[in-house]
Amino acid sequence: MENFIVSARKYRPSTFSTVVGQESITVTLKNAIKNNHLAHAYLFCGPRGVGKTSCARIFAKTINCSNISSDFEACNECESCKAFNENRSYNIHELDAASNNSVDDIRTLIDQVRIPPQIGSYSIYIIDEVHMLSASAFNAFLKTLEEPPAHAIFVLATTEKHKILPTILSRCQIFDFSRIKVEDAVKHLKNIAEKESVNIGEEALNVIGMKADGAMRDALSIFDQIVSFSGKEISFENVIQNLNVLDYDYYFRIVDAALEGKVTDVLVMLNEIFEKGFDGHHFIGGLSAHVRDVLVGKDPATIQLLEVSESVKQKYVDQAKKCPVDFLYEALNILNQCDVGYKSSQNPRLLIELSLIQLSQIIESKKKGASLKKNSKKLLKIAIEGRTLAPNQNTQQNGGKVSTTVQNNNNSAKQEYKTTVNTGVTRNSYTSTVSIKQALKTGIQRPQLATKPKENKTEVSDSAASYIKAEFTKAGVFIQLKEFARIKNKSERVRLALTVNQPELTDNKIVLKVSNPLQEDDINSVKLELQNYFQRIYSNNSILVETVKSAATKTKRVFTDTDRFNYLCKKNPALAVLKQKFSLDFE
Repeated sequence: MENFIVSARKYRPSTFSTVVGQESITVTLKNAIKNNHLAHAYLFCGPRGVGKTSCARIFAKTINCSNISSDFEACNECESCKAFNENRSYNIHELDAASNNSVDDIRTLIDQVRIPPQIGSYSIYIIDEVHMLSASAFNAFLKTLEEPPAHAIFVLATTEKHKILPTILSRCQIFDFSRIKVEDAVKHLKNIAEKESVNIGEEALNVIGMKADGAMRDALSIFDQIVSFSGKEISFENVIQNLNVLDYDYYFRIVDAALEGKVTDVLVMLNEIFEKGFDGHHFIGGLSAHVRDVLVGKDPATIQLLEVSESVKQKYVDQAKKCPVDFLYEALNILNQCDVGYKSSQNPRLLIELSLIQLSQIIESKKKGASLKKNSKKLLKIAIEGRTLAPNQNTQQNGGKVSTTVQNNNNSAKQEYKTTVNTGVTRNSYTSTVSIKQALKTGIQRPQLATKPKENKTEVSDSAASYIKAEFTKAGVFIQLKEFARIKNKSERVRLALTVNQPELTDNKIVLKVSNPLQEDDINSVKLELQNYFQRIYSNNSILVETVKSAATKTKRVFTDTDRFNYLCKKNPALAVLKQKFSLDFE
């Protein structure tokens, strides 16, 4: 039986040109070899499975190659290259810092550094997972790393650069490896599939590339797993079934149903997803990513951000044309809230169902709010143009409908008064309007309300007539005091000060009685405004408003804490003794 070699080892890069997705780093290393600008220490850092150790080995093999090609790649024919390929080279030393992280291990390494290479010009020391070294080991290694022998070159590799001491970082040339793009992973997997005679579609390879999450080694491991599951003929269904990945067709169908407001269809599809054993949190994350991709597909400038095959990319573009931007923004907000509250929810499935119901109602809610928004814009436009709403208002009894008309002011101040009688009911409609534009131009002040014409007493009730034209009597003035507080929206304290006592009338004077200084201050604060109000109501500019203290104010009133305490001490002298004994205060 032939020994099986996993693809991650079988197709491991052996030259700079075969490294996937790290062109900037490989070009820099080749130029350093070309110009003979080799540093004594390098640090390769980045996520797992992106080629850090592979690049370190290729770099070590190339700088010791005696017949470097014109494009500065190892020849694989000289003695040094053959020794490296057969794993018997004494010029390349690999150390796993995860299991050799003590000071003694570093001292052994320092002793080896002094030995010159047998073949080639350099001894290369590759230390993998260097962040696992202890602080003492780092300090022991520091001096040798800074000033190694001329033949020694250190290549450190790590996935967690932040754990390395700054003193180590300052002595190395740092290369940051990036995640492998999905399209690069798909291209590399397609070449391997051709070499292995495996028939697999691009969509299936795209799922593998996305599942690998930027790690080429993970992608190759998943590829081997799929081949073991399906054989040489691999379909898209085989891939999503083996990897337990939710078919993205569900996401397309759910968004389409939500656009049409089909709540039932959405909930049925959710139930199918749960019956297949998929996790609810995983579904919400996938749907959020799908809505994000649809939003990205709306603009040609951002379509390149989609890490999917061309056929699937076209599906996103087609669905993006049907989805309003407001719908996508609101959907992302709803799904994000569901994602945040999923772990703390007592009923996660109900939370997901409620979120999907909200998605299905976004369009309908927008339609209902459109008419209200339109009306608000119309009213705003009317106000800006200096028009008034309902200067002529007719009330009909048939059905209780009110017909309203809008009249333009023609940039001038107008006053209108109209009485309309419908089936014996009289409604007075009086407006005073002014154009905002004209007022800004000419400085017109707001016109005062014109004097209302005489009422037809046969059409107005007695109570309404007395309210409109109250006689200049105590009762009439008292009514107007209440009306003044209501119309002017005065505080409750001012209203009580005005109405706590009946007013007195002397010729054209209105005398208001006050019981204490606070009431007098409250009335004085509105005295001038109240006086103008009465002059306008009774059409008499000689009316004056005055205040006078009532007879009750002649008796001494207790206001301060000291007065209250002295008053209580007269009734109970023991209070004074209690205060003095315990050094009490009023508060």
